Amino acid sequence: MNKKYQRYINYIINDIESPYIKYLEQYGLKDNEYELVLSKLFNQPVTTDGNHVYDQNGNTIYSEYSYGYWEKREFDSNGNKIYSEYSNGYWSKSEYDDNGNEIYYENSDGEIRDNR
Repeated sequence: MNKKYQRYINYIINDIESPYIKYLEQYGLKDNEYELVLSKLFNQPVTTDGNHVYDQNGNTIYSEYSYGYWEKREFDSNGNKIYSEYSNGYWSKSEYDDNGNEIYYENSDGEIRDNR
């Protein structure tokens, strides 16, 4: 990748905000460039299918809908969802033990469950 192109991609990454896919359309990127930008944005290799972004394990880490709603998700190495964030401001976090049991949960409404 030449330096000018790399600077342009980095500019996009620093400029973009949610809803990501909607904003990417404004840059006139080709389909294969969406995955390049989103991989850098999410700090991991990703694939896309329409308005959905997937991690290497096939987990949906980002979804976006035509009416402006979006969702972000993070997963641990065992495929457990450890974080969710939504365009309406709601978020939740979870922690799991080695057996995949949820041992901690917290959300933006102030709910906390601690099963440690």
